[in-house]
Order: sequence, then C-alpha cells, then structure tokens
Amino acid sequence: MPELTDKVSGLIITYNEEKNIREILGCFDFCDEIIIVDSFSTDKTLEIARTFPSVKIIQNTFEDFTQQRNLALDHAKNDWILFLDGDERITPPLRQEIIKELNKPDKKDAYYFYRKFFFAGKPVHYSGTQTDKNFRLFRKSKARYVAEKKVHETLQVNGTIGELKNKLLHFSVTDYESYKKKMVHYGILKGKELALKGKKFSILTQYSKTAFKFFKAYIMRLGILDGKEGYQLSYLQSLSVFETYESLKKEQN
Repeated sequence: MPELTDKVSGLIITYNEEKNIREILGCFDFCDEIIIVDSFSTDKTLEIARTFPSVKIIQNTFEDFTQQRNLALDHAKNDWILFLDGDERITPPLRQEIIKELNKPDKKDAYYFYRKFFFAGKPVHYSGTQTDKNFRLFRKSKARYVAEKKVHETLQVNGTIGELKNKLLHFSVTDYESYKKKMVHYGILKGKELALKGKKFSILTQYSKTAFKFFKAYIMRLGILDGKEGYQLSYLQSLSVFETYESLKKEQN
C-alpha cells in the first residue's frame, strides 16, 4: 500500500452497533486515528471498539445527528476526515482510489461517494437509490455540518468538490422492521427541524407529499423494477414523510 502524504482521521457516530463495529472500524485501517462519538450504547459496541488501536471514544447524549457529527469533527486532530456510517463498507478498489486521490498534488477539498444500496443483503438497483451520494472524505478546515439540519445531515463545503468512481457499499436495511423504525425516527427528527424553521402543519400537505413520495420512488425512480424490495422501500420512504408531518403537528400542539 502506498504511503499517504496526508494523515487522515476516521470518524463514526454509534449507538448499539455491535453487529457492524468490527467491520466498519476495519475500513479505517489506513487512518492514523479513529474517533467514535457514541450515544451511550448498551450492547458490546464499545467493548469491541476498544480492541482496535488508535481508537478514541467520546460519549455524548444524542440530540440529533448533526450535533454528533460536528462533535466528532471537533475532536479530530487531522485536517483530512473520512466519515463513515456503521452500515457502510469500503471495497478494496475504493480504498485504493481514496489513497491515490489523497496523494495527488491537485486534490479537491471534499469528495462525494456514490453508494450501492442493499436490502437485507440483496442489492437494490432503483427505488431512488441509483443516484445516492454523500460527502465522506473532506478537509475539516473547509467543511462543517449545517446546524439546522437535524436529519439527513448536510455538509457545507467551502472549497473544491470531486467525486470518486468506486461505490461505497450501503447495508442500510438489515430487515424490514428495523428499517421501518429508522425511517420513523428520521421522520420525527425532520418534523422537529421543520418546526424550528417555522413551518405550519397542513393535513393537505401531509397527504399530498406522502403520496407523491411513494409515486416518485416506486414509479418515477423505477422502484417497481426492484420487486418486493422496491415496493417496501417506496412505502417506507413515504411513511417517513407522513411521520415528519405527524411530528410537526405534535410540535405545534
């Protein structure tokens, strides 16, 4: 493996990730430090994490994803950051591409990673996942997560942006029920975000946006071609929208 010209901090936020933590920490093997911001896990997440060298653990009560991510950034000693989720995996070709890119003299300040989505171990090709991309590699000095975003965190980059060709594997759905719980949780946080922005609840908006979300994922983004998984993903995406407005309604009562 070629030597990195810049040191990299590997960052992750966790809560009860004992099923993932060993594999995801292995993805940071070329980082010279790993920082975990944990929301007081009750399983073996931290016990497993402590078996890895160069791991620093910070425990912080969860309020929202953005706060946890920015806290991790604040504790990173290096400018270059690789920020992964517990359900993501770096492939060997992607790993090589990251190192090659970081060793370039004309590298960008932040990089989008495209993600390959899996539903209970089965690859999903459509359902809105085909253009899924997120910032995962960036300079801390050029980027910060937008404080107002409580879910689907947004990294604001003040610099040049690139894209990596090799995809990050995204095992977001281990089973239907756990993903349903996750999407409802996202909806609740999104509703709180809308309330802070001064949005008003409207039952018409709630039902129209819920219906359109399903139509968009299942028909416009070809979820129908993903079979049963495509239907379930489209339904759960629309459920998250419905729960967003349920949450907004409760915030205003």
